Amino acid sequence: MKKIAFVVAAAGLMTLAACNNNPAADAVENNADVVADNLEMQADNMDAMADDASNAAVADTLENAADNANAAADNVRDSADAVADNLQ
Repeated sequence: MKKIAFVVAAAGLMTLAACNNNPAADAVENNADVVADNLEMQADNMDAMADDASNAAVADTLENAADNANAAADNVRDSADAVADNLQ
């Protein structure tokens, strides 16, 4: 799921970057922030689920998934910054 979200976000950012009609750097960064914020909310939910899990293996898996979602959010923001820098 995290890979799909990252690919979709990257594709959306590339589409915005390639669009000659609206190459606004602010729009790219705002869209990336929305995607990254959603990924971080999912990570928070997974952390909460891990805290409530009675099985240690399940809790570890959820915590790892949350870490991956946070890393994906960071990657989305970094990619957006790079695209926005190229638009300016």
